[in-house]
Amino acid sequence: MQEYVTNAIVLDLEPNGDLDSRVSLFTKRFGKLVVKVKSAKKVTSKLSPHLQPGNLIQARLVEKNGLHIADALKEARISVPPSRLFSLNQLLAEAEPDPEVWRLISSGPFEWPPVLAALGWDPKTAECGSCGKRTPSFFHMRQQEFYCGRCALKLPKNEVISILA
Repeated sequence: MQEYVTNAIVLDLEPNGDLDSRVSLFTKRFGKLVVKVKSAKKVTSKLSPHLQPGNLIQARLVEKNGLHIADALKEARISVPPSRLFSLNQLLAEAEPDPEVWRLISSGPFEWPPVLAALGWDPKTAECGSCGKRTPSFFHMRQQEFYCGRCALKLPKNEVISILA
């Protein structure tokens, strides 16, 4: 049985059975991790309030038949809207630490262009994946391509993020 203590940003929390949950964390040390949380939906759960998306937490993780959260303590709340955390969760690969992305998310106003550039998709050098226009304003998460405003209208809204706002 291994134990790890790390700082983490809660990206997403989803149900897993009747009482358990799965939480997506972006850690400074390990990158994105998806961990199990036992009895998170019980009324008496002491972990649940600390594991809300947008919380910066100190987490103690235990590796035994998978990765579980043993303890969590909320240290702060980061100023990133939940929709951006959800999109970021979709873009990040598991177990790939990225100190630059950690710094951009935890240190202050979240903006898509520098985060996308740190992940390898630089909007400054991009062009629309459909018409070739040099000033894209949207990023399609599934296709991992940039699009201009007119071409982005043809894409599903839940798969596109605006890099201007």
